[in-house]
This record gives sequence, structure tokens and C-alpha cells, in this order.
Amino acid sequence: MNTENLIGLIKKGESQTLEFKKSFAETDEILETICAFANTNDGTILVGVLDEGNCIGVEIGKDTMEKISQRIREGFDPVVFPLINVAEINGKKIVVIEVAEAQEKPVLLRHVAYKRVGKTSPKISASEVRKIAKESGGKVYWDEMACKEATLKDIDGEKVKWFLNEAKVQRGLDIPENAAFAEALMRLKLLKNNKPTNAAVLLFGKEPDRFFTRPEVKCIRFKGTDVTDEMIDFKVVRGNLFDQLVETERFIYNNITMAAWIEDWKLQRQEKWEYPPKAIREVIANALCHRIYETSSSVQVRIFDDRMEFWNPGILPKDWTVETLKQKHESEPFNPLLLKQFFWIKYVEDVGTGTNKLLTWCKTWGLPAPLFELIAGDMVVTFRKYKITDDMLKELNERQNKGIEYLKKYKKITNKEYRRLNPDISDRTALNDLNELIKKNIILANGKKKDRYYTLM
Repeated sequence: MNTENLIGLIKKGESQTLEFKKSFAETDEILETICAFANTNDGTILVGVLDEGNCIGVEIGKDTMEKISQRIREGFDPVVFPLINVAEINGKKIVVIEVAEAQEKPVLLRHVAYKRVGKTSPKISASEVRKIAKESGGKVYWDEMACKEATLKDIDGEKVKWFLNEAKVQRGLDIPENAAFAEALMRLKLLKNNKPTNAAVLLFGKEPDRFFTRPEVKCIRFKGTDVTDEMIDFKVVRGNLFDQLVETERFIYNNITMAAWIEDWKLQRQEKWEYPPKAIREVIANALCHRIYETSSSVQVRIFDDRMEFWNPGILPKDWTVETLKQKHESEPFNPLLLKQFFWIKYVEDVGTGTNKLLTWCKTWGLPAPLFELIAGDMVVTFRKYKITDDMLKELNERQNKGIEYLKKYKKITNKEYRRLNPDISDRTALNDLNELIKKNIILANGKKKDRYYTLM
């Protein structure tokens, strides 16, 4: 929202669709208003504006936006995803929270529902909650909703034709390649009231970013092991989701190495990527299918010297934890229509087994198990080259941590190089430090004593 539009909006004053809040000290009231808009009608909340419309601005600290986003994600059932942006009027920052009316109702805030009545947001009675729930008719997934502004003219017919051919080859999909693409979309359940669904636009749209906020993948290659290190490659991947997956893979393979060696009795040389290709494809596909497209965040791929991270603005199903992903579990996709189309062309494996297969593929590749973490509202999957963890590093002394960082960068280290890193120690101390790392299964000793060097496990 630009400054001119924002000033015009404020002049209209509070209404059925507009609420002013002085600061984030009123976070509880802000959440109640979000709930009311979600249950009643689209609405906007402006934080940093007094009731009479005077702009006083709001203090935005380092974690302010993340904290409010976290409270929104954790407070509602079903989850709502307002767009949150910062605008500026006469040098004063205003936080703009735009809420869309929910498709699945009632929306509850800490087990209580609110509705919008004029300028107020009263609680909804228990009997009215039951009535709304009955009229809502069950869960509605975001990807199966009609894309409001899109028409069939926004769909790439050639991409649909490619998909039908690929799905027939891979899984035996019984829709003729020459079928009219509107008919094909209908049979794939990607049309609603003759309008393409959100899933259809993301998968086959000519310009998906016309309709959604940042439906993209940010790919970054860092030189080192930290986000503060130099970025040596960067790309924002846009377009339909199928092309995003392929282009993201291309970026990854351009930024990881392949080992090559000759084995006895084999004519051809053997080759192996740093990370298992099947796992790379699975985790990218999962990120694209399970992400929340109503947020302003992007999927991110971060490649470091010692690991590769996949950041997905998504959530886990209710009552799930990251430990659930490591066990046998049912499939509860956030966007089932997206996932189904990726399944048809074998971009994902059997539904519900993807994370389990990641564990197997990494183990077979000789890598540690991938890490599954929830960080700042994102689901993060990390492939690691080495078995060392942050907890293990905490148990090491400062000299040993220097040695580990050296190993991550240069792949191997000798006793002499270790002493050069720590110039005040003796050969015996260096040897003791290195032997302790061997006992902790962090490093391996290679070669005879005279030519001995050490590598990470």
C-alpha cells in the first residue's frame, strides 16, 4: 500500500473494515480484530494510528515483526495468514495488517471466536459458533479455492500439455494429451466455477507472481559456514512451480561439488554429488507444495561449505512436532492439490513417506540424518556433510573449535597446522586435543605418523 492510498484510508476513519491501534502494547486487541475480520469480512489494521486518525508512528525493534507474526501463527485455529507490511507517513512508521475473510470458519482465537460489528469486535456466542461451523461445511484448502482475479487466459496451455504427457509416462494418468486444457484442469480438480484455482495458477500460470506475494525461491551460496559470510552466488527463481523446481535444482548443482574416482576393475570413473539428488528433489518439492503462499516470505535455499538449508514458510499439522517427521506418519498436506500434481509426474515420492525417505537417502549416502527444525516460523530442513552438531561443539575447547572451522574450510588438517592455529601450545597438547576429537567421533586420523592428517567424520 503506497503512502497516498494509506493517507486516504486513514482519512475515512475506523469502520467495519478498518481499525486503528496505537501500538503493539495492544497486541491482544489486535489479535481479536484479526479474528473478527477473518470471521466477517476483509479488513485492515493500522498500528501507529490513534483512534481519531492521528499518525504517531510505532517503534519497530529488531524482533517486533517476528514476534507479532509468531503470535498470529500460534494463536488461531484454523491458522490465518494476514499480510503484514511497514509503511511510512511523514517519517513515522505505520504497520499495515491486511486480513482476508477466512474460507474455513469459525476462526478461533484461544478457543474464542470474534466477529466484526461496525467499529467493534465482540465475541461470538457458542450457539452462533455452532451455526457458523455447520454452514462452513468443513475444511477448505487454500490451493483448491478459485484464484479471484485469474481467468483461463492466464493459464499456459503448453505447460498443461507437457504435464499431461509427463504424468501419463510416469504414473499412467488417463487424460489425453490433446484434451482441451480447460477440460484437463477440470478433471484434475483445478477449476472451480470455471475459474482456475490457486493451485492451477501456481502450477500452470503464465505469471503467477501477478496474483500472489513472492511465489518464488531465493537461492544463495555463501562462502563459508555463516550467513554473515560473503555471498558468491544469488538467484531469485520465479515462474510456475514446475519450472521453479528445475531452476532451483540447477542452481544447487552449480554450487555443490561432485567427487570423482576410479575403482579397480571398472572402466568408467565413478561420480557422486555431495548430497543425494533424490533427497534434493524431494525437499524442494515439499517446500513448494507445503509452503504458505498467503505470507510475504519466500522459500529459501542456503548453501554453505558444510551444509545446505531449505527454509519453507510453512507450519506443521496440529499436534505434530519435528519428531513426528522422523517417524511413520499419515500425510496431512497443507496444499493437497499441489502435492497431487507433483506426485503424478514423480516430483515427489509416495505421499506421506517423503521425510522418512530423506533419512534413508542421507544415511545411504554416508551423511548424517537431516535436521528438521522450526525456526522463526519457518520449517527448516538441513543436509549436513559432517556429523558434528552444535551441542558437540559446546563441549570442545576454543583451540578445538578453531580446528573444526579450519577443517570445514580446508577439508584436512595436520598437527603442524593445528599448532599454527594455536601458536601457544606444544606438540603434545595439540596431539591430545586431536586424539580427544577422534574419541568423540568428530574427526578421523589418516596416514602413517609422519604423514598423518585429520579429516571430519
